[in-house]
Amino acid sequence: MKILVIGGTGLIGGHAALFLQGQGNQVSIAARKPPASTTPLSKLDLLQGDYVAGDFTKADLARFDAIVFAAGNDIRHLPPGTDEAAHWERANVEAVPRFFALARDAGVRRAVLVGSFYPQVAPELIQSSPYVRSRHLADEKVRALATPNFNVCSVNAPFVVGSVPGLRVEMFEVYTRYAEGKLAGLPAFGPAGGSNFISTQSLSEAIWGALQLGESGKAYLVGDENLTFAEYFGAFFRAAGNDQPVPPLEQEHPLLPDMAIYTGRGNVVSYEPDPAEVSLLKYRRGDVQRAINEVVAQYR
Repeated sequence: MKILVIGGTGLIGGHAALFLQGQGNQVSIAARKPPASTTPLSKLDLLQGDYVAGDFTKADLARFDAIVFAAGNDIRHLPPGTDEAAHWERANVEAVPRFFALARDAGVRRAVLVGSFYPQVAPELIQSSPYVRSRHLADEKVRALATPNFNVCSVNAPFVVGSVPGLRVEMFEVYTRYAEGKLAGLPAFGPAGGSNFISTQSLSEAIWGALQLGESGKAYLVGDENLTFAEYFGAFFRAAGNDQPVPPLEQEHPLLPDMAIYTGRGNVVSYEPDPAEVSLLKYRRGDVQRAINEVVAQYR
């Protein structure tokens, strides 16, 4: 297939783009800025533009058989001083379905939205969190665009960890320095609570499975391992060869602040993905520690 990956210079989209290329597809990426020259993403065709600003046209999208959308806005993309609810409304609720409608009208036959797990695992947040509400509405509106000629589904992921060759992800670089004991004054601990986690490898496999076999109009909740946040940070310490204990503490962690834990510090989000859906999408399980080992090796 000729596939366009929106957000193809980021961690999730970049890994998916290279994985899909490895399956024999002709892959292009779309983003606001070109990828770094240090990554193999720089060798892929680039369609430069901003979906929120409406930069793309039907002519841009008409040459593609399929689209993977991995550019949904989250807390990292919130501009300083911006009204949070208004930003999520514009960037997610309005712009994401508008882009998918454009793709459908351009003749694209298959599309996958990479979304968030929060609306499915904590639906009570839809009313209380503007961010979760925006992800929920974007997902619903996108899947409602399905037609007999436009197969569209969503793959909704939990916390994602992994790497792309040559792509610097500041968060994981800092996690590596933390695990090496190089952040003076920051003790080893994880904030109370936990979540499900998935590797970029598992997620890319699920995306490919959804592109080939996904049921149109369906939202797939994917996931791999249920870990406490202390266990998650502990996996970085283990990968760095640091056997220091990493206990859970009932206090905010500067590297995983409360504002990034929408279910609330101290709460645990634990679930098992539907085995039939795991089988359909053909993604691996038990891959989080391997992915963390790969991340730490990249930054050491």
